[in-house]
Amino acid sequence: RFIIKGSLAGAAVYVAYDQGLLGSGTQGAEALRKAQAALPPAIQEWTSYLGWELPPTPKFDFSPSDSWNKGVQSVMSALSVAPTRACEYTVEGWKYVKDLVK
Repeated sequence: RFIIKGSLAGAAVYVAYDQGLLGSGTQGAEALRKAQAALPPAIQEWTSYLGWELPPTPKFDFSPSDSWNKGVQSVMSALSVAPTRACEYTVEGWKYVKDLVK
């Protein structure tokens, strides 16, 4: 049982690596575009073969690389202002403590 699960996990990692999902963001975005182009016809073929009726798939425009870049930019922006904010909060804290001591 463990060997079967391990081999399935290994196969999944190999397929992900082979398709470029474990590479850079541009490789992942390209793999996503390939999947979006290939999956709907394959699903339609299988549903017609099995006789099932599925609702149409929703269309959405999502770019993992753009989302990743926005996240990285937000984190870097927060890190760049962190020393300034820390100084401001320290000054405010000292003023508060001085007011309490008076």
